[in-house]
Amino acid sequence: MKLCSLQFLKVLAVALSLSLLAAGESPAKVLAPDFVTLAETLKPTVVNISTAKSLQPQQRFRRYPGQPADPFQDFFERFFEEAPRRPQRARSLGSGVIISAEGYILTNNHVVAGADEIKVRLSDGREFKGEVKGADEKLDLALVKIEVKDHLPVAQLGNSDEIKVGEWVMAIGNPFGLAQTVTAGIVSATGRVIGSGPYDDFIQTDASINPGNSGGPLFDTDGRVIGINTAIVAGGQGIGFAIPINMAKEVIPQLEEKGKVVRGWLGVTIQPITPDLARSFGLENEKGALIADVVKDGPAAKAGLESGDVVLEFDGKKIREVNELPRIVAATPVGRTVKVKILRDGKPREVEVTVGRLAEGEEGGTKVAEEKLGMTVRELNPELAAKMGLKESGGVVVTAVESGSAAEGAGVQPGDVIREIGGRPVATVADYDKAIRSYKKGDVIRFLLRRGDGNYFLALRVE
Repeated sequence: MKLCSLQFLKVLAVALSLSLLAAGESPAKVLAPDFVTLAETLKPTVVNISTAKSLQPQQRFRRYPGQPADPFQDFFERFFEEAPRRPQRARSLGSGVIISAEGYILTNNHVVAGADEIKVRLSDGREFKGEVKGADEKLDLALVKIEVKDHLPVAQLGNSDEIKVGEWVMAIGNPFGLAQTVTAGIVSATGRVIGSGPYDDFIQTDASINPGNSGGPLFDTDGRVIGINTAIVAGGQGIGFAIPINMAKEVIPQLEEKGKVVRGWLGVTIQPITPDLARSFGLENEKGALIADVVKDGPAAKAGLESGDVVLEFDGKKIREVNELPRIVAATPVGRTVKVKILRDGKPREVEVTVGRLAEGEEGGTKVAEEKLGMTVRELNPELAAKMGLKESGGVVVTAVESGSAAEGAGVQPGDVIREIGGRPVATVADYDKAIRSYKKGDVIRFLLRRGDGNYFLALRVE
């Protein structure tokens, strides 16, 4: 008796499932999951978030310093200033996921930041006023609370460390205001660094994510949240990013209890290890984080860490990529003493560091050295000055310039001492970092440098 094509495929699927089970593998990891059942079960845990904020009316006329008076402009300026202005309201849409039966909702910080009004709509159509209980700008996460009398359906939080590239995932959200939209795809990559902040570690997926999906959940095939959808590549297709849920789980208790996140601080500037640097330090590979500078009197300095040390392990966690160290340090409780394995002069060592507290407003206690300009800087001290043959004994000096970089193209050289950036004095690496962070891609930065016995200006375009 012959089987039709559909029956044959069903028999084949069953046979494949049995063979996978016999081999100890879950067929759900290989075969497409039951998205219908998943969607029906999980949609009630996803909410739509709409916000509104007031905008200050913009000044219609602006006179620049030194601009001569214009009687016609003065007339029109007085005319329009006296005319009544209508208040302006900016509105936006986003998504969120219910993580507590008592009404706690996890979403993106950028969905609710600065909002005067937050409305949360459930899948059954009910609408509630939302209140931000805590927010973390660095991770782009926020915790919103709604007051409900009954218990809400709750999404289970999974383990984002266990996901693998190629696994099925499903996103639910509010793209372009289209409520309760379900899309599916796979995990395209993990550990993505996209330059959005000091703790980048995104899950990349090809499940469709669009404006309005921000703050919504990314589910695995077991119906557990493994990420919070947060970013897309403008003009790209099938390239979306989600914050790993394990990173969110680390800060949710602090957001609920304190309304903010307190992070650990090490007090070092680090940089990636290139193949050439690895050879110069006697390393077998490029794994680890190279300490470029140590903050005076910071936790690292007190523990004896030095510029040139390579951090291989922090508190029992191996450091493979340079960006892993800031995330691990930030998640370490303040005041905790941890063991740090380093490589110094080609020899392994172990030191103990008591983690400090990252001050509010700082970019990160363990900073990755600025790469967009293509140069590395350090604070001068007598020893470094003598080593580089410099007369100055203080300030900030360029120690390395990357080949083909913007800095090299502008004429920056190792040994140049940076006196000013954009007219502002630079005395420390902190001054340098603060000045550089104020510029964006395409801006031109004016440097005043000291080279040899003379000063000179130099203009560098940010790439």
